[in-house]
Amino acid sequence: MAPAALVLAGSRPGAPDPLALAENVAHKALIEVGGVPMLARVVQALRQAGCETIAVSANEPAVVALAETLGCKVAPTGPGPSASVAAAFALLGAPMLVTTADHALLRPEWVHDFLADAPPTADVAVLLAHRDVVKRALPGTRRTYLKLADGGWSGCNLFLLANAHAQAAIATWAAVEADRKRPWRIAARLGAGTLWRYGLGKLTMAEAIGRLGQRIGIAAAAVPARDGLAAVDVDKPGDLTQVRALIG
Repeated sequence: MAPAALVLAGSRPGAPDPLALAENVAHKALIEVGGVPMLARVVQALRQAGCETIAVSANEPAVVALAETLGCKVAPTGPGPSASVAAAFALLGAPMLVTTADHALLRPEWVHDFLADAPPTADVAVLLAHRDVVKRALPGTRRTYLKLADGGWSGCNLFLLANAHAQAAIATWAAVEADRKRPWRIAARLGAGTLWRYGLGKLTMAEAIGRLGQRIGIAAAAVPARDGLAAVDVDKPGDLTQVRALIG
């Protein structure tokens, strides 16, 4: 049986999401792709992957209503993603998958592959797609890549918090969010040795994630995505156009 799952669909403070405004909906999670709200697509993929317990972290009334209609628990939101994950982790416990409501292309086989490929000894695992795999799956897509010794890598909005030790990773995530305007503090968390290897161009993604885990006292693993489309979410109008074309 697949673990419980959390779908992040909270509203960030400040100006409304420009995509939601453009699509005339109250929240990006409600944008329809192929006639189905993105949140409903994500929940359906998780259910097909075997996730019996699904929570949606949301504070927009229309998103909360949809989550309840879909048979999901509603988890409280925090001031940032890490706080929302922490609240859901307290509610659902481990193991827990985490993804986002704008991951409209999510497929059950990606979840199956991720869980199968994650090392059984990992406390935390994160799905990442290599640039070559992404470009092969969707030429022309524009993603953000972190360049390391083994090439560029893009996040896939899919995480596994395998056991109680993952709490340390959530706490570190919160600290990184707090230091987002002080990048030197974030860099310091990696340690001098890791920064040295990165500067020399010798640090691979697997090594970077593993070393970060060691710094906070957990076993962390980077899991390469088998399908590059796993890195495609809906952040910009161009993403929405591509995702609609793929599903259509």
